[in-house]
Amino acid sequence: MGRPFADFSWAIAWGSSRQVTVSLTQVFGGRGKTADLEPLGVVDIGSNSVRLVVYEGATRAALPIFNEKVLAGLGKSIATTGQLGEGSVMRALDALRRFRTIARILRVKNLRVLATAAVREAEDGSDFIRKAEAMIGAPIELLSGANEARLAACGIRMGFPDADGLAGDLGGGSLEMIDISGDRLNDAVTLPLGGLRLIDQTGNRIDRALALVDETVSQVDWLTRGKGRPFYAVGGTWRALAKLHMEQTGYPLRVMQGYSIPTREAIEFCQVVRRTRKVMMLPGMDEVARARRDIVPFGALVLERVLEALAPSEVVFSVYGIREGLLFSLMPRHEQAKDPLLSFCEDYARQRSRCVRQAKELCTWTDALFQRGGLKETVEERRLRHAACLLSDIGWQAHPDYRGEQSLNLVAHAGMAGIDHPGRIFLALAVYYRHVGSADDREDDLPSRLKLVVGKRAQKRARIVGAAIRAAHMLSIGMPGVIDETRLFYDGPKLVLVIPRSYRALDGERLRRRFAVLAGLLSREPEIRLAD
Repeated sequence: MGRPFADFSWAIAWGSSRQVTVSLTQVFGGRGKTADLEPLGVVDIGSNSVRLVVYEGATRAALPIFNEKVLAGLGKSIATTGQLGEGSVMRALDALRRFRTIARILRVKNLRVLATAAVREAEDGSDFIRKAEAMIGAPIELLSGANEARLAACGIRMGFPDADGLAGDLGGGSLEMIDISGDRLNDAVTLPLGGLRLIDQTGNRIDRALALVDETVSQVDWLTRGKGRPFYAVGGTWRALAKLHMEQTGYPLRVMQGYSIPTREAIEFCQVVRRTRKVMMLPGMDEVARARRDIVPFGALVLERVLEALAPSEVVFSVYGIREGLLFSLMPRHEQAKDPLLSFCEDYARQRSRCVRQAKELCTWTDALFQRGGLKETVEERRLRHAACLLSDIGWQAHPDYRGEQSLNLVAHAGMAGIDHPGRIFLALAVYYRHVGSADDREDDLPSRLKLVVGKRAQKRARIVGAAIRAAHMLSIGMPGVIDETRLFYDGPKLVLVIPRSYRALDGERLRRRFAVLAGLLSREPEIRLAD
């Protein structure tokens, strides 16, 4: 128990790929990114939940088009009886029957089914697999602990392309941990510390679980490598903890992906949760699924003790786990190497903006503001600015009075990866200012609350980028081939825009007013020159 897996030379053998003739464009009337995407379904038979997720396809910014789970509790009695339990099995089989029909309706020809700790360890696991395969109509891949840890790590890579830390995936039956350094996956281990297992082993006595968790964690000597590095927390129970923390702190977003908590604060919060006698007294617990509420204190205990052993820099919560890890593993290397944030933003612009080509032109046009004596920006800030340009026109179909508000909500809560929460908020504010201008916000609105999460530098940059996009859209009318023929540069104390002769009629009061706002934010004098 607790012995690291040394050999990761295994290969994923998910079966031969098949050509699917029905595209998402045919099924969803053109809402897909490309006409040749094939829907991919993943069923995850876990110790606590059974879930189906259907994705648009195996792409870097894959969009889930269907997501449903059933808390069957397959692993709730494994520790004491060794059996899955008749009631849990029936709930799981009923869910699989429904999932099979859903997959047929969505025309999913590529359906992958994974089973984890509970089925792997149960004495009647093979009997369950036989029944489950008949119900779902597809073969079931029974993951070993090593394979489960590796897929969880691939899920982290899906959401955090530059991940460098330890990841833990807490399920109902086990905890998988793995050391990730970019595209290298190092030591891994599976530990019998799932929430349902601990409840079963201890008779629902969290005081008895404390020593058990400490003893188990102490057997893994390489966990000290997590010191000073992020710890990526995966799993529904830990996401429920993040939700409770957001409620307690009044956090303005309810986005789990990339939500982070400093280590000491996370440990103290976990202690509060596990010591609370009545879990329903915790703010936000009424939003947690009823079947998960009793597990949350045990999940808090495991996280607390793991953090004490690791001493990481922070806890970062991930909504990506083994399902997304499987998706990532199916992608070719060139697709894996793409920037997940920019891939998402480009896809989103293609679906919702007037012209994605014009959005790309904005990236180049705004580059001039950060060159030749202009503002300084880091590589990451440049990446975020380009993302903001790509998203700048996604709200164009909304009523003009609400474009800013609706765009801000779309961006702030979008299902994008490869970005932390301060970066997400920067994007939301930049697109917001693109529509409403740089006027001060009311004290009680969402933009004002979001600004509390980011620093003054990010706020100022959001106003500048928003003002630049706002001026550019007044010039280009949201169409390509206009701003790329203009010149934007600094000339001493001036910010100069040169409009070519073919577009000089676009010059006017509103354009000059918006350009003056941009120049003012840059502490420059505005000058628009009309080329002969």
